Amino acid sequence: MVTDDIEGMYHRIKWSLVLRGLFGTAVGVFILARPVDSIAVFALVIAFWALIDGISGIVHAFDLRAISSYWWVMLISGLVSVVFGVAALYLYPVLSLSFAVAWTAFWLITAGVLSIYIAFQERRVGVSWGWTLALGLLTLVAGILAVMYPGITLAGLIGVIGGFAIIGGIVRLVAAARLQSFEHRLGQAVRSPART
Repeated sequence: MVTDDIEGMYHRIKWSLVLRGLFGTAVGVFILARPVDSIAVFALVIAFWALIDGISGIVHAFDLRAISSYWWVMLISGLVSVVFGVAALYLYPVLSLSFAVAWTAFWLITAGVLSIYIAFQERRVGVSWGWTLALGLLTLVAGILAVMYPGITLAGLIGVIGGFAIIGGIVRLVAAARLQSFEHRLGQAVRSPART
């Protein structure tokens, strides 16, 4: 029955959000409570996080298969995440830590270059461009420094990831609670007799 399929999908998504929310919050609290010790386990956290997120993405992809023609995008994303998680465990800790530093540096350098480009476009059309240029240069320099000083980059990432993990975990738990409420209302609407 279609209603049972929809309820089952909501139920699985809700519990996936709860598990990911609890895991993210716990990881964030651990990272912020023990920043020096967490560098040693940072590589494992990245690997396990990739595995859990990938498996969850694969499950969601199959749930969406019946209602979306783009379900395969989530499936591919989940598979890539799982493959990275397995490789990160196999090549522990080099791959995870190198990936973290390289990704951060790439992101900062790309954002800096794009901001500088935008600043020149703003200048061309007569818009205030000084702050955009300053932000672009600062971000570009931060990306270069991230490559030059990987230890400091990892320490900064630990703080940022810890904070975001807590916030992301709380957001997922709130989303799961709202989904529970929606699932309850949907169940009541389906089971209540139609009014004439």
